[in-house]
Amino acid sequence: MSNGNVDSNARGFRTVTIALAAILALGASAAAGAWMQSQLNRQPVLSPDQEHAIAEQVSRDSTYVRHNVNLLASKVGDLQAKLIAMDSLSKRVAEVAGVSYTDPEIHASLEEGSAPVMDYITAEEGAGWSAEGLGRQLDALTQQISEQKDWLAMLDLVLTKRVGVQAGLPTLMPVSYPFLSSSFGWRRNPVTGRHAMHEGLDFAAPKGTPIHASSGGVVTEARYVPGYGKMVEINHGNGLVTRYAHASSINVKQGDLIEKGQMIARVGSSGRSTGAHLHFEVRIAGHPLDPRLFLAQAGGNEQLIASAMQETDTAQTQVR
Repeated sequence: MSNGNVDSNARGFRTVTIALAAILALGASAAAGAWMQSQLNRQPVLSPDQEHAIAEQVSRDSTYVRHNVNLLASKVGDLQAKLIAMDSLSKRVAEVAGVSYTDPEIHASLEEGSAPVMDYITAEEGAGWSAEGLGRQLDALTQQISEQKDWLAMLDLVLTKRVGVQAGLPTLMPVSYPFLSSSFGWRRNPVTGRHAMHEGLDFAAPKGTPIHASSGGVVTEARYVPGYGKMVEINHGNGLVTRYAHASSINVKQGDLIEKGQMIARVGSSGRSTGAHLHFEVRIAGHPLDPRLFLAQAGGNEQLIASAMQETDTAQTQVR
């Protein structure tokens, strides 16, 4: 055999050896990868005691969550029922107070139906409610409570203002003598003899009879005024004033704070007058109003009102 053949055989043997080594390396690598993958994917093995403990914990957690959901649902139901009761109460109070639902938004909020009450939910039915659903219910109730609070605040403001206005109305008879010598309206002036507008009521009473404030307020005039004689004027707020004229004496001074029923002067015949009497006026924004409109609200003497009405009709027929 020649040297050329020996070299050729040696090279071929080396090539085969290298190929076999590569195949073996690839096989070993694949086997190692498969072993590592199997180790990574192998689930941990729990003992029966561990599995039982985990199952009990899950059961306890589930029961606790379900109990709290049921409890929360019951609380939401109670709150909703109370909100509906509040809404009904506010409507009744508004009706009794005579407050009309003139605001469209208030009217709509009062008329729209409330969500179903959930105070009937049992333990089994409550399980159907989710925390998300109860959260939405609580959000809706919070909004309704806020609206109800605004409505009650508005109602309280209206009633408070109304009480304040009514307290300032001149509803008290200024003298204890209810006989009218002259009523409000057109009449023949006893001094000039001409027909003129009489802007108040004249109460015939003996000289010295106490004159009482028809309502509380602040004295704006307490002096002699031409025509009126000794006069007291009281401002009751909101542009409302009362005047007490022809007094014989004045018991208050300008700036005094007067209570309803307080004595402010005594009947006389000062100024343009033909005899002892009280001339009583009620004015709003400077315009005279018939005082009987206010005195009648206080449940005043019906005979006085009827007499005054009759005298008004008689005076009006005399107008030329």
